[in-house]
Amino acid sequence: MGIIVAAFIFCRKRRINFWDLADLFCPAFPLGYTFGRIGNFINGELFGRPTTVFWGMFFPLSPGRELRHPSQLYEAFFEGIVLFLILWSLRKKRPFTGFHLALYIIGYGLIRFFIEFYREPDFHLGFIWNTLSMGQVLCIIMVLAGIGIIIRGQAKRPQG
Repeated sequence: MGIIVAAFIFCRKRRINFWDLADLFCPAFPLGYTFGRIGNFINGELFGRPTTVFWGMFFPLSPGRELRHPSQLYEAFFEGIVLFLILWSLRKKRPFTGFHLALYIIGYGLIRFFIEFYREPDFHLGFIWNTLSMGQVLCIIMVLAGIGIIIRGQAKRPQG
C-alpha cells in the first residue's frame, strides 16, 4: 500500500498520470514478487500446510515434524512468472489507462486466493471467516478493486 500512496503523491507533484505510470511498471511487479518468494523459500518462512504429496518439504521453522507444501514456490511460479507472461503478452493492448494495473490486481488476487489453500495462515490470525484466511479475504477485495478499475476505465473510454 505504501508504494501506491508514494506513487500517487509522486504523480500528483510531477503532473504525471498515475494510471499511465502504473501500467508502465505492472509487468515488473510479478518478477519482483518471484524473487521475494524465492527468498521466503530459502529462509524457510511462509511455508505451506501439511501434506503427503511426494514433493512435500520439511521446514525447520514450521511447527511439528510433518512435510509441508512449498507454497512459496507455488507463489513464485504462478503469481510471479505466469502473471508476468500474461502481462508481457498484453503489453501492447491497452483499451484504457489502468488496464494493466487492473489485470495485475485481478490476476494476483485470483491466483493467490487459490494458493492460500496450500499456505499455512499467519499464526496470529488463523482463519478469519469460516475456512478463509486473511489472505483470501484480502484477495477478494483485490479482485473487486481490479473489476472496479475496469468498470471505471470502460466508463471513461471514448465511445465510437
